[in-house]
Amino acid sequence: MPFLHEIAYVRSGDKSDSVSVGVIARTPADYPAVLRTVTPAAVKALFGDWVRGEVEVYPMDNIEAVMVVMRRALGGGATRTLRLDQTGKALGNGVLRLPVVDAPAADAA
Repeated sequence: MPFLHEIAYVRSGDKSDSVSVGVIARTPADYPAVLRTVTPAAVKALFGDWVRGEVEVYPMDNIEAVMVVMRRALGGGATRTLRLDQTGKALGNGVLRLPVVDAPAADAA
């Protein structure tokens, strides 16, 4: 099973207790798999109670990317948390561990 890091890369940032992660498809052909894989539910499941707020995913079709916003995700803020290496960069790279969701059989034909 492929993982997201094989078809996408990330750019990330953090402000206060929120993280934003841009997940960019490596090729236009990879973008549909990025859309299927990077969902609010998948991101919440990946991080568990580390992300205590909402997760929002915004498609950016014009650049084959999605923007993921995770609220209450830094344990109070990058400079306040007791977690090791708790920054947007760390969580962004964590998103790349998601297993790629295959296309439904009807779409694969």
